[in-house]
Amino acid sequence: MTFIKTTEQSSKYDSLDTMSVKDLLTNINKEDQTVPLAVQQALPQIETLVTQIVAKMKLGGRLFYIGAGTSGRLGVVDASECPPTFGVPFDMVVGIIAGGDSAIRNAVENAEDNATQAWVDLQQYNITDKDVVIGIAASGTTPYVIGGLKTCNDNNIITGSISCNAESPLSQTAQFPIDVVVGPEFVTGSSRMKAGTAQKLVLNMLSTATMIQLGKVKGNKMVDMQLSNSKLVDRGVKMIMSEIPVTYEIASDLLSKYGSVRKAVENWNN
Repeated sequence: MTFIKTTEQSSKYDSLDTMSVKDLLTNINKEDQTVPLAVQQALPQIETLVTQIVAKMKLGGRLFYIGAGTSGRLGVVDASECPPTFGVPFDMVVGIIAGGDSAIRNAVENAEDNATQAWVDLQQYNITDKDVVIGIAASGTTPYVIGGLKTCNDNNIITGSISCNAESPLSQTAQFPIDVVVGPEFVTGSSRMKAGTAQKLVLNMLSTATMIQLGKVKGNKMVDMQLSNSKLVDRGVKMIMSEIPVTYEIASDLLSKYGSVRKAVENWNN
């Protein structure tokens, strides 16, 4: 199959600069509605990768995301949300962006073109074959990401990928690729739009499904979430009240005493 970079193809819309605000928003929204359908087509690939991640994490492994630009930032965001949401250690899911943390806010020139740097970045975390590394690149051609996965493969580390072009070099490199083909962007080549949305949806699925499989959710509740602000404390109290027959005040005391919804529910009779 010939590799076609659909993320770089010309927009289906022209004369954007003459459209009214209403027309711009309507057409962007129309394109955005195609993204979940593209993700749906990739569900079998996503399921396979989640299964691999869960198996490794049950053995004490970690999950790493590597990417550049928007893709790297999305990986960092997903990784950073896992500790507060699921109460896991900060280094259980790690997002690495080409150019280092400064690249989260500002573009770092040529960072994505360095094919050897990702492995250097991963080695700072003492990566082993217990871990899983997922490369994220809308184009599927980013040297930083492809080079990182190639070296991981050479070191018997499980690799996955998220790309928005079918049969991309990245997909060919990853052992467990995910291809979410969203087609041309509303603004030609602006892959922070549909491609970025698709990547975010897939990352949501990967981390959430993995954490549920690891027992970090009970019923439909985030019972291990970090109680980092008053809103979350109030949510935690109400979670406890939905699980055991106690008043708000007692639930609040239990939460304060045990530090998590799970422990409060498990120990309330003690």
